Amino acid sequence: MVEPHATTQKSPAEELGINSGEYPFAPNYAEVGGHRLHYVERGTGPTVLMVHGNPSWSFYYRNLVRRLEEDHRAIAVDHIGCGLSDRPPETDYDYTLEQRVQDLGHFIDEVIGDEPLTLVMHDWGGMIGMAWAVQNPQKVERLVLMNTAAFHLPDTKRLPFSLWLARNTGVGALLVEKFNAFNRGATRFCVTETMPPDVVHGYRAPYEGSKEDRVATLRFVQDIPLKPDDQGYDLVSDTQNALDVFADHPIFIGWGQKDFVFDDHFLQRWKEIYPDAEYAIYPDAGHFVLEDREEELGERIATFLKATS
Repeated sequence: MVEPHATTQKSPAEELGINSGEYPFAPNYAEVGGHRLHYVERGTGPTVLMVHGNPSWSFYYRNLVRRLEEDHRAIAVDHIGCGLSDRPPETDYDYTLEQRVQDLGHFIDEVIGDEPLTLVMHDWGGMIGMAWAVQNPQKVERLVLMNTAAFHLPDTKRLPFSLWLARNTGVGALLVEKFNAFNRGATRFCVTETMPPDVVHGYRAPYEGSKEDRVATLRFVQDIPLKPDDQGYDLVSDTQNALDVFADHPIFIGWGQKDFVFDDHFLQRWKEIYPDAEYAIYPDAGHFVLEDREEELGERIATFLKATS
């Protein structure tokens, strides 16, 4: 029985009005470079670490965490500046690919240690996760990749206009910073199946406050390295040149083909790099493939992990 004057403290997600049925996780935090990095963790067993992209957060993996927790230690992180993690100003944090890779390494050292793990990656999470992975191949048992890259923009692909606008113009930056345009656009155009209102709110809520809540969203786009003199270009080069270190590892690649960014040009590069990987390709799914095909793709990932354990 609840005492008359007792209060029930809300979780950070509930404070943002996120449906606890959609995101029923207790918050966990690890200190990374003096900032709090939020993560969710469920279950015991072999570790599966899920790394999100932009403009997303661990909410993207909410159903996969619950699907895997019965047989695995399922962990999903929020990058600094994203989700429920701290949002330091740019004067206190370096919002670059190099810093993201360091953060992931520090998190793994603190929370997971030397235990071998499976990496599950989407969007920018693939570049961040694979950059760490090629530097620490002895810690990686399996790879799961979804609509992502760990190599330079293919020669046959042009940067989409929406990304060019946000990356290179003041107008684009203003739309992201002031109006949350990048996140709001993602919840409409990165899926082919309309998301329920509670799910839309779950994706948008951490980024709907002040413009400080959207620093990471903008900086991810501005940090896309396209030319040799761009920051992070050499790190991408080093990563793509080392991807064959995992050629004999179990690899699963799930792909939504109606993705205007990570489209068939990127999928073809993965097929060239990992021709023996297991592929699940969904012609009518979008960038948020785990939303459009949650039941089928989630089950395929769970089956892959069991079969390769």
